[in-house]
Amino acid sequence: MTAAIDVGAAVLAAVARPLTGGPGDYDALMNLVGNARFVLLGEATHGTHEFYAERARITQRLIREKGFTAVAVEADWPDAYRVNRHVRGEGHDGTADEALSGFERFPAWMWRNADVLNFVEWLRAHNAGLRAGPKVGFYGLDLYSLFTSVREVLQYLESVDPPAAEQARRRYACFDHYGEDSQHYGYATGVGMSESCQQGVLVQLQELQQRAADYMRPDGASAEDAYFYAQQNARLVKNAEEYYRTMFRGRVSSWNLRDSHMAETLDALARHLSREGEPAKIVVWEHNSHIGDARATNMGQLGEWNVGELARKAYPGQTCLIGFSTYDGHVTAASEWDGPAERKRVRPGMPGSYEELLHHVGLPRFYLDLRDDGPARRLLLDKRLERAIGVLYLPRTERQSHYFHAQLAQQFDALIHIDRTEALVPLDATGGWHSGEPPETYPEGI
Repeated sequence: MTAAIDVGAAVLAAVARPLTGGPGDYDALMNLVGNARFVLLGEATHGTHEFYAERARITQRLIREKGFTAVAVEADWPDAYRVNRHVRGEGHDGTADEALSGFERFPAWMWRNADVLNFVEWLRAHNAGLRAGPKVGFYGLDLYSLFTSVREVLQYLESVDPPAAEQARRRYACFDHYGEDSQHYGYATGVGMSESCQQGVLVQLQELQQRAADYMRPDGASAEDAYFYAQQNARLVKNAEEYYRTMFRGRVSSWNLRDSHMAETLDALARHLSREGEPAKIVVWEHNSHIGDARATNMGQLGEWNVGELARKAYPGQTCLIGFSTYDGHVTAASEWDGPAERKRVRPGMPGSYEELLHHVGLPRFYLDLRDDGPARRLLLDKRLERAIGVLYLPRTERQSHYFHAQLAQQFDALIHIDRTEALVPLDATGGWHSGEPPETYPEGI
């Protein structure tokens, strides 16, 4: 350990709050949240058990103590809404496992895992025990479900306005010959091989919005919820069409479209759930790269924005961004897109990284308040490497694939560091996941 790391770790150790698993672990975080309406809980990987488990613990306290009534996650709108129906005692699914079975698209383990199953069961039990007040909902913010959302819009219109459903079917028929392959659509239209469906999906959304009063007139809140669900699906189709059409033009434009959609969905959800002067309070579960303020990262300097930045701008003083980090352990991830889930070993944090600095604090788990203007915050304003593991983990190209520069104390309002972490357990784990990844020297043997 270098002298600089030694001194820096000592500065952090003086203010770090150990997390012991006790009921008072997140008292300081509850104080930090205060009256904030939006608490965004991150993750340094998409496949770490402890990140999911601790987000669930924090969310349970926010629901019980702060009156939060929605959990919005980095998942597709229709798949998450099936879970929403289940936790509210609606729908046809008898168990949490059944409610989560809509998550079929890669990477299914992000939401079909043991930790989410436990949380969904808790949410349903919590809602069932409420004597008054709104039930807590579960919603998706992402936009990958283009074809599923098309079907949901058509199904809704069939039930409320069959002639409008027939008209919508003609507009959406533009997608029919792509075989529900969104990327095929994006490539064909992006390079000019085929006409885009842009005008049709925009007109469909506009027409649905114009008929809102007619569709919501009967049945009160039930009709309003059904319309809101359909409208969000129609908006998703419009935004997903643009996303896939631009994804081959470069990372920045497609990233910004995706995060703009998620921020727009969060805003629409907040307006829908606010009742009679009571603003809705929403917990968000997404990757650090989405909920940490992009302006504090080198990606932001390249022109990218994200949900955390957009939320801070839209709701100044009403947001709380919480990052998570780990030094080493194991993670559930794939080696290639659409590949099977594997249990992979996470390499120790690189020299000079935030992960290395936090590791040398010497505590297995701790919480840091990054708003507190003291030596620790000033230390964490220094630009350092920070690791991000998504649905793929490629340890052989770790530096290029998983690290970027950031200023941690501007990126987040608080940080939770868990030094050694374990892989989350998929509900549909294969034999390959249980056996773990081969040694890094395989097949060369050196």
